[in-house]
Amino acid sequence: MSIDKLIECIKEKENPTVAGLDPKLDYIPSFIIKETFDKYGKNLKGAAEAIWTFNKELIDRLCDIVPAIKPQSAYYEMYGWEGVRVLEQTISYAKAKGLYVIADVKRNDIGSTAEAYAKAYLGETKIEDEIFQRAFDADSATVNAYLGIDGIEPFIKEGKGIFVLVKTSNPSSGQVQDIIADGEPIYEKMAKLVDDWGKGNVGKYGYSNVGAVVGATYPVQLKKLRKIMPKAYFLVPGYGAQGGKAEDVAKAFNQDGLGAIINASRSIMCAYKNTGANEEDFAKAARQEAINMRDEIRRHIQ
Repeated sequence: MSIDKLIECIKEKENPTVAGLDPKLDYIPSFIIKETFDKYGKNLKGAAEAIWTFNKELIDRLCDIVPAIKPQSAYYEMYGWEGVRVLEQTISYAKAKGLYVIADVKRNDIGSTAEAYAKAYLGETKIEDEIFQRAFDADSATVNAYLGIDGIEPFIKEGKGIFVLVKTSNPSSGQVQDIIADGEPIYEKMAKLVDDWGKGNVGKYGYSNVGAVVGATYPVQLKKLRKIMPKAYFLVPGYGAQGGKAEDVAKAFNQDGLGAIINASRSIMCAYKNTGANEEDFAKAARQEAINMRDEIRRHIQ
């Protein structure tokens, strides 16, 4: 099962973190931008190639430290088909390096459209009578469950992992997620659905392929949701640049030391800026930040 693969990657690296690859051009060292623009032009292809160069170097320096990467599709889609090509390249390269890949796409729709999304990111594509290689072939994907089970079942059927948005890390999440309905907030109702949807999809380590996105910026809710969804693996954004701390995310873990994978994006990608390192050492600085994050979270879990 996909969740078993994730847990085994976490156990192997002794590291419950994921590096988010959400590359803005502002995050990429100027020497990379200059090289790719000189070669391909100051255009969508040049921008996409800069992202690819940046991502590849980060993956090379992080692959023995972190168990997983999480590319956010919007940062690639904004560069059109050239960016989407680099998203596929990034996923493929990361998997070749032994990394688990979470496609942060937050997709969903009615059943037939959800099925198409599921096949695009997690499944296989059939053309006439022939099955082709998976389009993106990620190990799991983030999904929005606002449409209910109709939009969730196609993802579950692919046999990969999903992380359902439950309590997100953004400041305005409470506008909808904290609305009280029948005496409890919407995010708790969603958590109960996630727990129910995952019951038939539990792997050998006792966790389900149906996980949840729960932000580090809401530690009180995080602790509450851990009790409601004991078998759901948590994808926890908001660590680092968004203000989440190790003592906050520790609440996402069960007593077995498992149950959550903590995401950091900007704090890793932009570590060279935050530490004043030379641009040429951007990947080295990212590696050190990933090590620091790992060690800090492990101390609080233990």
